[in-house]
Amino acid sequence: MKLRVVYDNEAKEGLKSDWGFSCLIESGDRKLLFDTGASGKILAYNMQQLGLRKEEIEIIALSHEHWDHVGGLDAVLHPGVAVYLPRSFSRRLKEEVAREADVFEVSEPRDIIPGVHTTGELGRGIREQSLVLDTEEGVVVLTGCAHPGLENILEAATVFGELYGVIGGFHGFDKLESLQGLELIIPCHCTVRKKEILEMYPEKTVRCEAGMEIEL
Repeated sequence: MKLRVVYDNEAKEGLKSDWGFSCLIESGDRKLLFDTGASGKILAYNMQQLGLRKEEIEIIALSHEHWDHVGGLDAVLHPGVAVYLPRSFSRRLKEEVAREADVFEVSEPRDIIPGVHTTGELGRGIREQSLVLDTEEGVVVLTGCAHPGLENILEAATVFGELYGVIGGFHGFDKLESLQGLELIIPCHCTVRKKEILEMYPEKTVRCEAGMEIEL
C-alpha cells in the first residue's frame, strides 16, 4: 500500500501549498482519495503535477464537513465514483454529491475496501471519520483534523488491529506522551505541536508535505 499526500500546508518544489489536506491511498490497482483540500484548482494542479487523473479514483472518503477538507470536491467528482461521508453531513452537501456520485453514509466502523477501514463517525461536536489502514506491522490511522481528539481516534482504531502509526492533522492534540508506542508519526495540516512532536520523537516523526510518498 502506498500513500501520496496531494494537498497540505507545506509542499515539495513544483507543487502548491495551501491550508487543507488530501491524501491518495493506492492499494493494488485501487485508488482511494481521503479529503479534497480547500481549493479545487490547487487540488487539480497538484494531481496533474503528480500524474494523477480523477477518473482513476474509485472512492473518495471525506473526514468532516469543513471547507479545507471538502472544498476541492468538485475537482475530483466523476460518474461512478463512490463517496463515503459521515451521516451527519448536511443534506445540501449530500444532495450535491449524489448528483454526480454514489453516496455511502458512514456512522459505525466498517470496511471500505480490503485493508482500508473507517472508524465511523466520532465526536460530539464536530463529527468526523478517520481511516484505518492495514500493514504487516499493524494499523496506520489517517486523520483529517482529529476534532474528536486524536487519543479517542487512536483508541477507536484498535478494533482493527495493533497501532503502528498515525498520519494527518492532529489539530490541538497535546497528550504527546500517548504517541510513545507508535513507530510512525507524520503530523500534517492543522497540527499545532508539530515542532514538539518532532523534538520528542525525532526517529519516528516524518515531516509532512504535498508530494511526499509513504510506503506501508
